[in-house]
Amino acid sequence: MTVELTAEERKACDLIAERSEFLFEDLKRHVETPTGPGGGEGIDESREIFAERMRAIGADFGLVDGDERPAWLRGSAADGVPPTAVMSRLRPDMGRVLIAGHLDTVHPADGPFQTLDVSKDGSTAVGPGCVDMKGGLVIAACALECLEAAGAHASWTFLLNADEETGSYHSERALREQAGKHDFGIALEPALPGGELAVERMGSGQFMIECVGRSSHVGRDFRGGVSAVTALARAMAAIGEMADPTKDGSYIMNVGPIEGGSATNAVPDHAAAWGNARYPDPTVSEEMGRRLDALATPHEVCEGDRAAVIVRRSFNRPAKPLIPATESLAMQARSVAEALGQSLPFTKTGGACDGNILQDAGLPTIDTLGVRGGGLHTPTEWIELASLVERCQLLAVLISRLSRRA
Repeated sequence: MTVELTAEERKACDLIAERSEFLFEDLKRHVETPTGPGGGEGIDESREIFAERMRAIGADFGLVDGDERPAWLRGSAADGVPPTAVMSRLRPDMGRVLIAGHLDTVHPADGPFQTLDVSKDGSTAVGPGCVDMKGGLVIAACALECLEAAGAHASWTFLLNADEETGSYHSERALREQAGKHDFGIALEPALPGGELAVERMGSGQFMIECVGRSSHVGRDFRGGVSAVTALARAMAAIGEMADPTKDGSYIMNVGPIEGGSATNAVPDHAAAWGNARYPDPTVSEEMGRRLDALATPHEVCEGDRAAVIVRRSFNRPAKPLIPATESLAMQARSVAEALGQSLPFTKTGGACDGNILQDAGLPTIDTLGVRGGGLHTPTEWIELASLVERCQLLAVLISRLSRRA
């Protein structure tokens, strides 16, 4: 059932509309502050900008130290351990809303993709992280400021991590701790291509296959060597046979990148591959894990003519099925959209995000309330500029209404 806007909600929406130009300029500032791999200073800069704005409207600010992630994951030794920012404006006797966003993008800080460029007709713009998820961060900050300015008291925590694109290993503890302190969860992932709200998500896990052989000269002692690359190829072929996107909705296992060998005239004694698994429920993830584990040899060093195969895996993002509490939350978001003259269809996706972790921690969470756009993780990532105001208004009214549900 559609519920008409209160006077405070209408005022907040009017204020957001008046800040249309500011929303664009704010987006441009954050998009053109690199926060991809190697962009540590940019992450610190963006975090402080949001922190200063949230402090100005009465939020408490704190940093939660990050945890180490498994050393075998690519980039673990180089990316550092960023903290998670937690900014809270919780009010007694009100519903507590956790708004989760991530500062990091996949776009290299020193790459050629650096600016926000508007299309000739002014309807869209292309830029690194513009939709995933700097647009989401920008509308969240604006929504909270306009609610405060409109006198629409809200009760919220705005959480910003900096490692979502690499699995949220550093920030998972902070996410789970905050989930236990709130009643409703909102993640600022971009809307699906048609503006849909994702109400179901697959889980996501990482794995590594490492093979240890024995090196030898190809011409002089080929038989004396044991190729780690050949062993890895057999393991990769087996994984390819396991993958079945039609099984139980999805049974996805992807391998890449791979490493192995240093010269064509030497039998390689080491090879490794990293991969990603996607699964619709715990039963499937457990089966996939067992099948991966079965590839491992009992020994971790080369024995005789048999290379060692070592399997490492971390299925840290559980699947996010549609549960009654999340469905109820999604229906409230749809009611707000209808009151604003917007549509909010529902769908499901194979993507995983921090919403998976929040819901697994017991917090009903909807997680595609960010801006509309597309081209995620590509050099053509784009945003529909009108969605800055529209999704900001949707977010503001939803936060207001959830806050009033004590």
